[in-house]
Amino acid sequence: MRRLWAMLPFALVGVALLLDPGTAGPAWSNLAVQAVLFTLAAAIPGYLTRHVSYVDVAWPWGLVGIGLVTVFTADQLNVVTVAIAVAYLAMGARMGLWSLVLTIKHGWWTPGSPKVELPRYQYQRRRWERQGFHSEAWSVQYEIWLQGLANASALAVPAFIVAADHQRPPAVWSLAALTLWAASYVLESVADRQKQRFAARGKRGTCDRGLWRYSRHPNYFFQWMQWNALVLLALPSLPARFHDTTPLVWVLLTLGLFLASWTLYATLTKHTGARPAEYYSLRKRPDYAQYQATTNMFFPGPVKTPQKDAE
Repeated sequence: MRRLWAMLPFALVGVALLLDPGTAGPAWSNLAVQAVLFTLAAAIPGYLTRHVSYVDVAWPWGLVGIGLVTVFTADQLNVVTVAIAVAYLAMGARMGLWSLVLTIKHGWWTPGSPKVELPRYQYQRRRWERQGFHSEAWSVQYEIWLQGLANASALAVPAFIVAADHQRPPAVWSLAALTLWAASYVLESVADRQKQRFAARGKRGTCDRGLWRYSRHPNYFFQWMQWNALVLLALPSLPARFHDTTPLVWVLLTLGLFLASWTLYATLTKHTGARPAEYYSLRKRPDYAQYQATTNMFFPGPVKTPQKDAE
């Protein structure tokens, strides 16, 4: 029941997308895309290997699917609709291409090779044990399809709300939101590159250079900010949905818009992001505890001075 309750908000938002006349077309197409993609790329291999890591392939390419569906199902293409579709394509392709690198590195689809579960999903198994979930097969499928449901519902809401607003011209608000998205996209890439360069130089210990000096997870923070930018971009299109659908559906679409931001925040800080990463970092890097004491976990901020024990 706990897991069903976790799925319920996404299911309700997904139904709202299907019931709203302005979003129904792309929502049905996206539902089909996500179902096929997650079945072939994650659910079937996950069932065969008992590994969740395949979801890291399905979910970013699912974002690419949302971007393509937005373009090809829109009744009218305007500048804002094209811009948000491009944002989904860019976010999805960036992470999706990296996921293909991981598939080669870990041999996820190489017959006979050992399948290596990513650490964050190894950590998930600790949660399953604490929560009393004993069926590994069911737990793997739950994790995969929860993400698939998110792709089919809340994560698609910003794009489909914007695409349904046929009369929306570019404006200062749209320009500001797109500028925030572009800056966050670049800064996430910069953070990843800084860490890669730190590792490539053969340095031991914790990367505390560049953006990593101000946040222990700047790449996660700026990924979250990209979604906040898309939510802001979609906000001016909400009133148009109120006039075209029922109040209940409109409320659920509004909920879905903010659920997109909350879902990424919870995922990146707790579910499969910062918390499992720090669990393993503390065990692998002797200096990580000091890094935790002086650097904010998620939101960038000034370096803190560690408090000394009282004599």
